[in-house]
Amino acid sequence: MEQLLHYVWKHKLFLLNELKTDDGRNVEVIDVGLHNSDAGPDFFNAKIKMNDTMWAGNIEIHDKSSDWYLHNHDKDKAYNNVVLHITGMKDTDIKTEDGRYVPQMVMEVPQNIRENYRELISTDSYPPCYKIITQLPKLMIHSWMSTLQVERLEQKTEQIKRRVELCNKSWEDAYFVTLARNYGFGTNGDAFEAWAMNVPLHDVDHHRDNLFQIEAMFMGQAGLLDINTVPERYQRDAVNEGYFSKLSNEYIYLAHKFGLKPMDASIWKFLRMRPNNFPHIRISQLANMYYERKAGLSILMECHTLDEARKILATHVTSYWETHYTFGSTSVKNEKNISPFSINLLLINTAIPMFFAYGKHKSDESLCDRAFDFLEELKAENNFITRMWSQCGLKVTCAGDSQALIQLKKEYCDRKDCLRCRIGYEYLKKNEIYI
Repeated sequence: MEQLLHYVWKHKLFLLNELKTDDGRNVEVIDVGLHNSDAGPDFFNAKIKMNDTMWAGNIEIHDKSSDWYLHNHDKDKAYNNVVLHITGMKDTDIKTEDGRYVPQMVMEVPQNIRENYRELISTDSYPPCYKIITQLPKLMIHSWMSTLQVERLEQKTEQIKRRVELCNKSWEDAYFVTLARNYGFGTNGDAFEAWAMNVPLHDVDHHRDNLFQIEAMFMGQAGLLDINTVPERYQRDAVNEGYFSKLSNEYIYLAHKFGLKPMDASIWKFLRMRPNNFPHIRISQLANMYYERKAGLSILMECHTLDEARKILATHVTSYWETHYTFGSTSVKNEKNISPFSINLLLINTAIPMFFAYGKHKSDESLCDRAFDFLEELKAENNFITRMWSQCGLKVTCAGDSQALIQLKKEYCDRKDCLRCRIGYEYLKKNEIYI
């Protein structure tokens, strides 16, 4: 039932004329918010109007109100910004950790939606149109996949152009920010982008030949040279080993010299993350790449083959991190080279979009063509989205295909934007469904 409530809320399939809180206020939904698949409230940044008052905040959904306490949300500060609790049945009042009562709304699911939902869940993870995919003309599929591939590159180009503007029109700096963001590999993407924007590369350049000073500036700007960011059980070892203190002292000197201010370290995420993806490891790898002069856009643009691009993206940690994942925590010695799998993701999400975006900027078709050539040469991504489409009958032979299908899933299927989708159009036409 809770999954159905999520679905109805996410796609605004509820009856708009029957929305009221438990205390009788009329509810108008302006924005349902961003669905959250990680820990925390179910939807972030929703906008709702209760009577004449606009509220912006998070939404939590449960089968019944008492599940709020069953899941200990009343003891979790992450739920203090919940502005509306949606439930299938109200069986108790609920309060946040800071003692505030949360308004609740019992949401009825229309009968036709219940029936449609049964059909949806019977398809498992497939989109409802999966039955016709194998019957569609290959030429139409090929044309649609090509369009989606370009659409995804155009979308990434807009993101890069936004970073260029934020970096005072510096494409070199925007490339570093893009590279750093993708070093977050999803979970820490926002944190890495914020960190890269906080790293003054023109100041780092003054110490380009000193790897230790580069790492001190990189770690310091990340807020990771504050002893309070080290887990308490490792703090004594971190201090006794000496490396943490040396980096901290060096950063204090550099921060005074250049007027540096560290970012808030609390935005870094560690939960359910493999140690090789810890920010300390990734930042050390980036420090090495920067020290070896492989983190510049001009260097990337000189790559004419995938092997050349792989070589400049290949990097490893500094010596301390060969035996640590965080300050003070020891591990078996490992050079922690960035993996071939990670390099492929960086090629797809960083290098190729930069070729395309910079080619557009310079009106250089050869750079744009190189982006498409690399997508055709690279092995397809293997994730739940590509596996889903493969099982539906869409062949995924290269990275160009996988990028197209990710675009299809995220920008069309997830948004229920079937009327703009060519497969959706064929589905409607075939089944003689008219809007």
